[in-house]
Amino acid sequence: MRGTTFNEVIMAMGSTYTFIFNPAADKGRAAGKAGMLRRSIAVFDKASLETTRFSGHAGDIALSAARDGATLIACGGDGTLNEVVNAVAGMPVRIGVLPVGSANDFLKTFQPSEKNHEEQIRGFAGADSRKVDLGRVDFGKGDSRYFVNSIGIGFTGRIAWTVKATPWLRGELSYAYALVSVLLGYTSVKMHIKINTPDGSIELDEHVFAFSVSNGRVEGGKFRISPGADPYDGLLDVCILKAIPKWRVPGYVLKYLKGTQIHDPEVIYCKALSLDIFMPESDVMHMDGEVIDRAGGAISILAVPLAVEMLCEPQ
Repeated sequence: MRGTTFNEVIMAMGSTYTFIFNPAADKGRAAGKAGMLRRSIAVFDKASLETTRFSGHAGDIALSAARDGATLIACGGDGTLNEVVNAVAGMPVRIGVLPVGSANDFLKTFQPSEKNHEEQIRGFAGADSRKVDLGRVDFGKGDSRYFVNSIGIGFTGRIAWTVKATPWLRGELSYAYALVSVLLGYTSVKMHIKINTPDGSIELDEHVFAFSVSNGRVEGGKFRISPGADPYDGLLDVCILKAIPKWRVPGYVLKYLKGTQIHDPEVIYCKALSLDIFMPESDVMHMDGEVIDRAGGAISILAVPLAVEMLCEPQ
């Protein structure tokens, strides 16, 4: 990788950048980054810092800025990126990510970086861009939403809900607490699933302990839910853990941390073009960590190849 040159910074001055800052990211700790952001964007001649004030505000800001031709920088976590992408999907716009959230899981696949935030901001000036895939969930009646990193139904959905509901815990401790508390009262979810793969279809009609569909490899900070995921291959990775007794869960937690669960006989792991699922009873879904309390009935999930252009470091 090379650094951003002075000439590239000068060239960037002809572009407009809108930094969409979510101070509620990382359970409110991101708010402390506001001063650093204001100072750092001074390198850009045409840049603005827009702070979100309510749920959905990041999408409103993104849509307005994209219509004006701005490059968008999502400053938050996976949820902020999700909101920005959903607002502008299909538009000719470039999106960068400044990771000030608690997990920022998609970047662990797309572009891991050890640079500090100031260096990352300067790097946007001379950044390249690359199109990546998205996933889309169709809930019926014209209601659909994109995801960038992953979705989960049942076990991981309830974990995401519990993490959101425990603001006094942060980081890995919040996920550990959520996992244990969800497990205590959890029962597997009845699902009918049809997976459409490049080689044919797979069907299941049974209770499922954990259901995940991914575009990125990591979820929940460290769990390698889909170690083979590739956000450029036009496919989604499906990881389904069949119904298992609770006493076996600790062993699977270790496998999911390493990504070795994909070789387990109780796990279905494959690449998919699309999925059709039916749930007779609704359950909790997370989409890039954002919670949908009641997801049920007929739901379709499909890969949308190379659907969004994201800033990346020059190669």
